[in-house]
Amino acid sequence: MNQQANGHMRLKGKVRIQVPSSRTSPVEHALKMLVRDFEAVLGEKPELVTGVQETAELTIRLAEGQDIGLQRPEAFCFRFHMNGSISQMSIIGQDELGLVYGILEFSRIILGIQPFWFWADQSIIFRNEIVIPCHDYDAPASKVRYRGWFVNDEVCLIGWKETYPPSREVWEPVFEALLRCGGNMVIPGTDLPKNGIHYELAAEMGLWVTHHHAEPLGAEMFLRAFPGRSASYQEEPELFESLWQEAIDEQKDMKVLWVLSFRGQGDAPFWMNDPAFDTSEKRGAMISKVIRKQYDMIGSAVSSPVFCVALYGEIAELYKGGYIILPEDVIKVWADNGYGKMVSRRHNNQNHRVWSLPAEDDGGKHGLYYHVTFHDLQASNHLTMYPGAATFLKQEIETSFRAGADEYLLLNCGNIRPHVYALDVIRELWNTGTIDVNKHLTEFVSRYYSTDHEALEELYRSYTEATIAYGPYEDDLAGDEYYHHPARQMIGHWLQGKEKHPDPRLFWAVGEVPFEEQVKRFEDRLAQGKQTWEAWLNRCDVVMENLSPTDKRRAIDQLRFHGAIHLSGCEGFYWLCRSYSAFNEQNYAIAFVYASESMWCYKRGLDILRGSEHGKWDRFYRADWLTNIQNTVQNVDTLRRFIRIHGDSPDFFLWYKEYLMPETEKYIYLENTHRNPLSDDELAQQLKDFFLTAGTVSEK
Repeated sequence: MNQQANGHMRLKGKVRIQVPSSRTSPVEHALKMLVRDFEAVLGEKPELVTGVQETAELTIRLAEGQDIGLQRPEAFCFRFHMNGSISQMSIIGQDELGLVYGILEFSRIILGIQPFWFWADQSIIFRNEIVIPCHDYDAPASKVRYRGWFVNDEVCLIGWKETYPPSREVWEPVFEALLRCGGNMVIPGTDLPKNGIHYELAAEMGLWVTHHHAEPLGAEMFLRAFPGRSASYQEEPELFESLWQEAIDEQKDMKVLWVLSFRGQGDAPFWMNDPAFDTSEKRGAMISKVIRKQYDMIGSAVSSPVFCVALYGEIAELYKGGYIILPEDVIKVWADNGYGKMVSRRHNNQNHRVWSLPAEDDGGKHGLYYHVTFHDLQASNHLTMYPGAATFLKQEIETSFRAGADEYLLLNCGNIRPHVYALDVIRELWNTGTIDVNKHLTEFVSRYYSTDHEALEELYRSYTEATIAYGPYEDDLAGDEYYHHPARQMIGHWLQGKEKHPDPRLFWAVGEVPFEEQVKRFEDRLAQGKQTWEAWLNRCDVVMENLSPTDKRRAIDQLRFHGAIHLSGCEGFYWLCRSYSAFNEQNYAIAFVYASESMWCYKRGLDILRGSEHGKWDRFYRADWLTNIQNTVQNVDTLRRFIRIHGDSPDFFLWYKEYLMPETEKYIYLENTHRNPLSDDELAQQLKDFFLTAGTVSEK
């Protein structure tokens, strides 16, 4: 049903949509989304019709000669006109992606379906009618030509369902969200089996595919294809080239951004496998030679290919030093350090922070590889959302654009669900080139929540203020891995009897000081973090009480979840440090209690993961293999068993007798009636209560 009044269209019930009779698979996917969205909002599926249909309220078509202003790729517009008394709207696209973006933008603006409706559990509002202002609209060009996600460290997506590699059921919501964000390229996963659906489906939905910098051209890893052979291009050029040619043949008819690169096996410098390359000159010459060879091979097989080179790690250093020569039409892709700062990445304890953007005189096209989530076995955020402020993301991305790095933006998006807010910030930046962070946050919150917008905005803003600043730089902010990887390293160092020496793996975080001081420095920072995260969660809980049930569930998953993971890890690590101090003073029973407290806090992190796995999210976090909270729990459990051996062995009854047994029983009991020792948890809880009463330990 269609009415027009005062310059507005009003749609009710079953809407008729005229669609092209011949449609590509990306347009088919977009139409399926549109049909689903209409049904969710109006309660009825629209009727899709082909041919000239004068009664169709909505027409979706490719641009024709009279549609001026749509000459650029991916362009689309909305047009309104009257057909007698019937008002009609047209969604017109320059090409298939133009049609896709036009359809999805209609869904966002008119139907209210947001880019992350699936991942943020948006409540879709049923309406009796849709009111559309009859104003023509021409979509502006995106700031970044090639913009997309690297679905990396995607263990939650891998473990969510039984099928491996992940099926359409997992990948379709990922690619749909990317398209709704205006993205047009993707690296669909990390080193997944080649028989998976991920690359095929990405192309089917209209996305350009590109490659990990460790897998140039998307080719098979050398040692996987040729186990036992020498992974040296110097020695085996034909074998390397056969893998590249195979990758070219497989992808030559797809939309591909070809990544030219030469790194070693397992994402390491190639000279780790080929030590003869012991100077920058030799290394740069080999990389330049390989890239030129890859470039020529693609150019001979593909019409108008698009090339890029990831200036990541050692390749960036060699390029900046003038040791690598690249073809002129290659997009040079600069990388942040994993924490959002456009400087070189920290490698173990080395943190040179070399500026990672093109120089003013560096011609050609440039782009970015950027992280809002990371996995580095140190302090990165993997399960929790980006710890920095939106103002920091704005600063880094807008600075990069001003430096000319605006042709390409590949964003490490991780497992999507934990990172929705930061991904939406980048969506705004890659589409418009700038962002008003306050305005964006207001709009973001109002799109996904129905009430208490100001209070929720304050929680998003203050999240970063609660984060532990572990170093001197603005990006030295602790993610969830900070509480787990260093903690497990500390336990290993301790139990291996190495406490007389500092743990060099922790220098990046607490400095080159004795191990006891390393532990104390962690403890001091964690004590502060406990306070800030407790305060933030208290504010969070006050806000939650005023929300509707659906808003509350969403806010728990999208906000409180992250602070609770931080606090559980922060407290677990804090009590671990306290345990070491007590152990070092030979207060073994107290050390045992503190280690148990640590384990209980870490276990609470597992409960938080399970609590977020409701409905469609069942088992979403079961493959937490990177932060790996379960692994930390097991490590701390091993530790407290080790500590108990020091004071309660061999019968594991001594602490009960010393601290817990009534005085009247200590000297008269018969051992053959008291031989069932308490479990670790039972003993720890009773000892904790005893020491608290005695004032020997504190709860803080």
